[in-house]
Amino acid sequence: MPAINFFAEDVSYKVKDKIAIRKWIKETVVAEGFKLDELNYILCSDAYLLQINQQYLDHDTYTDIITFDNSEEDGVITGDIFISVERIQENAEKFEVPEAHELHRVMIHGALHLLGYKDKSAADKKKMTLKEDQYLALRNFNV
Repeated sequence: MPAINFFAEDVSYKVKDKIAIRKWIKETVVAEGFKLDELNYILCSDAYLLQINQQYLDHDTYTDIITFDNSEEDGVITGDIFISVERIQENAEKFEVPEAHELHRVMIHGALHLLGYKDKSAADKKKMTLKEDQYLALRNFNV
């Protein structure tokens, strides 16, 4: 049975509207023509995510999200998505949006990576942002 799990590592952060978020993400995966196996969202601190970035990606920079694709079968999504709570909070303030909105944007961003979307080039980044906006507009729960 498909699963979307939420964990906290070295932070005490509670995701609100978990049932609605799970439904929204599952619907996104299906709309993109994939099946969902398991997604783990791990909310953590900047320091925790920096350590992962250094250890696994050889990057020495802070980031808001790191996505690990653990899929073993084409068309079936399995992955771990690490999200820095501190980056979410700072970006929400910077972009003048509610914290929950920024969290949802980053959550769907990670899922889109697992669905094959990239964001390294300007063209890819534009396409990714359009997809984020498209799926954010389909949320039917509070922000």
